Amino acid sequence: MTMLAERFDRAVGVLLAEHPEDDEGRMFHSRGLRTGGHFYAFCPTTDGVVLKLPAARVAELVASAEGAPCSPRPGRPMREWVRVDPVDQRTLTAYLREARSFVAG
Repeated sequence: MTMLAERFDRAVGVLLAEHPEDDEGRMFHSRGLRTGGHFYAFCPTTDGVVLKLPAARVAELVASAEGAPCSPRPGRPMREWVRVDPVDQRTLTAYLREARSFVAG
């Protein structure tokens, strides 16, 4: 298991403890988190964590180089999804909370 996968695993534990109504699932063959049946994050092996955030926040993360567009099909970025590579556990958990808050409304 990669360091990122281990951090994601720990962050999943934190989020599921905070929100026991959330659950895990698979998105694009990757482990993900959802609330109310809607995904808010997934972790494709070693390519960072992908988060669902408002389009303006995605643009901000991409512009600051903290994130990269999420394009499951080349040339077709998903407007409300961004790929981030958080440097530490606290940052990853904060990103997951932010994504959950957006999806949960």
